[in-house]
Amino acid sequence: MKILNIVGARPNFMKIAPIMEHMKASPKITPVLLHTGQHYDQNMNDVFFDQLGIPHPDIELEVGSGGQAWQVSETIRKFDPVLEEESPDAILVVGDVNATVACALAASYRKIPVIHVEAGLRSFDWNMPEEINRVVTDRLSDLLFITEPSGRENLLKEGTPPEKIQFVGNVMVDTLLKHRENAAQTSRILDQLQLQPGGYAVMTLHRPSNVDAKGVFAGILKAVHQISKHLKIVFTVHPRTRSRIEEFGLEESVKSLILLEPQPYLDMVRLMSQAKMVLTDSGGIQEETTVLGVPCLTIRENTERPVTLDEGTNTLVGASAIIRVAEHIIKTGGKQGRCPELWDGCTAERIVRFLEQWQPR
Repeated sequence: MKILNIVGARPNFMKIAPIMEHMKASPKITPVLLHTGQHYDQNMNDVFFDQLGIPHPDIELEVGSGGQAWQVSETIRKFDPVLEEESPDAILVVGDVNATVACALAASYRKIPVIHVEAGLRSFDWNMPEEINRVVTDRLSDLLFITEPSGRENLLKEGTPPEKIQFVGNVMVDTLLKHRENAAQTSRILDQLQLQPGGYAVMTLHRPSNVDAKGVFAGILKAVHQISKHLKIVFTVHPRTRSRIEEFGLEESVKSLILLEPQPYLDMVRLMSQAKMVLTDSGGIQEETTVLGVPCLTIRENTERPVTLDEGTNTLVGASAIIRVAEHIIKTGGKQGRCPELWDGCTAERIVRFLEQWQPR
């Protein structure tokens, strides 16, 4: 069975790496890796592929950055001829980026089965582009691999046939568990930044709801500045976030923080694993901090990953609660969580084992 595996942005790399590894070892699957180039940074791209052991893509579309509608349409335009030429038995998409929904749409038009890894997650917030991508991709998919029980509940409520749903665990955890020890042994990031374990926090912010409105963004940075009086804060700054800092004239608000470019995977794992806490609006980081056992403050009103709240180390905080929750963590050590069911490092193996027996429509 020939499966065309799609990546489009950095979060996809961590999810596709273990799947490609197990597919290549399977005598029943011929995997092809396609990179749409939704997000592309030559240095970071190569570092991620090398660190995670991902084979370099067989096909690159080089779509580039742009508005969501443009990016989806451009991906479909460039991806459709590939489907015709490659004629895969199925495509596999991961997560909720624009490349995911675009390739699912193109394949569906050609009656090619779609496999969605990380299906069923819902924030129920239609202001998030990712929510649209998730719902549409799931509706188009023939096989839905879920990471947590809420995924099944959401999909069944939406009318998905139960036989399409498979609970396999979290494939990104496979990558984290595989590389955590390597990060501890090889990353020099703490020495470079003169950080002590437990003596700092890590922050990432990129969602439009947090950084595109000056008042909201300034309020978050004001709260974080207060925390920085008690704890060093390492802020890995997404390119669009950096542009908002400059556009809104907020350079003074980040002077007390340690600003970094987005970091290679191993350095980021090392930073998070030794932090007192992590502040973020990223979905993947909510999951990674739960596995690492590090308290996470998710600066959002909702999350599509409720298992990280119910069982993990994650806490939802609006801008007004950041200081209170952070101070509680500094004083008490914060929320103690546990690893959710099937987040055991064997998810990709379960996925490939199932696909070996699967009969596409």
